[in-house]
Amino acid sequence: MASDVRIDKWLWAVRFFKTRSEATNACKKGRVIIDDIQVKPSRIIKENENVVVKKNPVTYTLQVIKKIEKRVGAKIAITCYKDLTPEIETDKLKHKKNNSFFYEGKGRPTKKERRMIDKIKKSGSI
Repeated sequence: MASDVRIDKWLWAVRFFKTRSEATNACKKGRVIIDDIQVKPSRIIKENENVVVKKNPVTYTLQVIKKIEKRVGAKIAITCYKDLTPEIETDKLKHKKNNSFFYEGKGRPTKKERRMIDKIKKSGSI
C-alpha cells in the first residue's frame, strides 16, 4: 500500500481508465471532482474520500477504500473502491447500449445493414 498516490495514477490502477494518459486528460478537462472541486492529475488522494468521475454519459461516484499505485487485476481493483453511483446513472449506460445499431461482437455492418442505417439517418430519426 502506497503512502502518497496521485488521483490519475489511482484511477488507472483501479482500472477506471485504460491508460494513465486517459486518466490524466480526464483530470485536466475537469471531469474528475473531489469535494466539489475539479482536481489536477497530481492531486494526492486520501482514503474514504469521494471521487466523482464524468465518463460520458455516466457520472460515477467512487469512495476510495485503498490507495494503490500499481495496476492490479480486476478482482483486486474492485476491492480498492466502493461504487456509490446512483442507479439512475448506471441506467443511462444500459439505455445507450440498447439504442446502438451494432451488437457487441458482431463487427462491421453488412452492405444491407449499412443501407438501412443510411436510410434511417436521412429520414432524421436519429
